[in-house]
Amino acid sequence: MDTLSRRDVLEWAMAESVPVRCPACRREHLFAAPSYPCVCGAPVTPPLDRLADPTPVTHRTWDEDWVTVPCDTCGRADQWPHPELGCPCGAMLRIPVRGVRRPLRAEVVPGSGAPADLETEPEPEAAPHTPEPPPPGTAAAMPGSPLIPDHLPLPRTTPTPRPVFQPVTIRTARDAVTAAALYLRWLGYRDIRRADQRPPSGIGLAARGMLAQVDPTVRPATLRDVECLWLTAMSESTGCVYFSLAGYADDARRRADALGIPLFVLDLTGTPQPVNTHADELLATGA
Repeated sequence: MDTLSRRDVLEWAMAESVPVRCPACRREHLFAAPSYPCVCGAPVTPPLDRLADPTPVTHRTWDEDWVTVPCDTCGRADQWPHPELGCPCGAMLRIPVRGVRRPLRAEVVPGSGAPADLETEPEPEAAPHTPEPPPPGTAAAMPGSPLIPDHLPLPRTTPTPRPVFQPVTIRTARDAVTAAALYLRWLGYRDIRRADQRPPSGIGLAARGMLAQVDPTVRPATLRDVECLWLTAMSESTGCVYFSLAGYADDARRRADALGIPLFVLDLTGTPQPVNTHADELLATGA
């Protein structure tokens, strides 16, 4: 990512603030919307609506948790988390924004099981060169080897205290993506958005330091699915995690264990269940 200019840094630091009154306890707060990094390097901040009242968050849906905000510098429109404020009384408040649009209601694309509003544009014909995965039967790569960049942090030994995860019931493919996004946020990952590169199956999500693939189809994830996720994550020097609704083929689980990929299965309550030891470690340590 290009280095931010002095003007961009100042804009990032001087985020718009608005007074917010909690409708539950009537306590007043001063809220500043968080800024997110556009791919061009400029900060993107959802514009807050001073004339509208905040609304309590009683349940979560993808439409309400994300807003599409254009970048003032390059014009690129991306989906970012809707600004929220936690009041000490226990209420979670969704702060109104202006001049932005919500993601379109998703329709399942026939044959793919993927929500239409999360489908990316077709990839160019010339794919970038990515490293080959290790051959079957080889040991998992150790930190410091060419397979794992040295700058990736090791898991913390002390678990981060987290509240109880609040799942969303999975009825559609879109619900599965929402459940995975909420779980990543619960683990501590921020800036969750749709991944720039579309995976060969399912939906890709990206966050700071993590690339996730969500497979809402009724077939188990294959060896190719796992390897493609690993290759994409390696090309972006980030970690990766896989969420599947129908589980994993045996060879896919073995390869994920060798490559260090956490595997989760989404049950119909919307709670990801760890499948391998790497998923157990991610659940214990968080982001």
